[in-house]
Amino acid sequence: MGIKQSLKEKCLFLYKFLYKPREIGSVMPSSKYLAQKMVESVPWHKVLAAAELGAGTGAITKHIQEAAHQQTKVLLFETDPYMLKTLEENYPNYACYENTTNLQTALQQEGIEQLDCIISGLPFFNFHQTLRDILITQIVNSLKDDGWFVAFQYSQQMKKQLSLHFHIEKIIFVPINVPPAFVYVCRKK
Repeated sequence: MGIKQSLKEKCLFLYKFLYKPREIGSVMPSSKYLAQKMVESVPWHKVLAAAELGAGTGAITKHIQEAAHQQTKVLLFETDPYMLKTLEENYPNYACYENTTNLQTALQQEGIEQLDCIISGLPFFNFHQTLRDILITQIVNSLKDDGWFVAFQYSQQMKKQLSLHFHIEKIIFVPINVPPAFVYVCRKK
């Protein structure tokens, strides 16, 4: 990615954050270090179907594209219409959807029974508890038994809720990100 494109993404993210901070969650797109830690936590040789929640500008998506097999079915979810349109243009082989709360409906539309892996950039702690519960239920119901859930957060406040549904295999601190982040590497119970 060129410097001009990177600067454009950062400006877009800042603008969107200022406009809707509870939905965007950060002033900057995920760093390549955060994206790499998330993607390298997944055994891609076993993944036939995956989803990325809160795909934003594609900072993590491009690493998924590099790691996933060509035959891996990937679904992207992003609520921001402009970012969603950009994802559709940049990743034409991936199915793009607007609403993560309809994750299971999207799986049915794509003919996918369950996912092997879900990668999430959603700012869970910014959401009301009701929405968090809906999202976690959709994620749990959409994952195969022992499926991977890899999510980053800017604190460890979601640890208790995640541990109710997942075995938290490890939490990786990534200081080279704005702000620094924690990557939760989880397996469905």
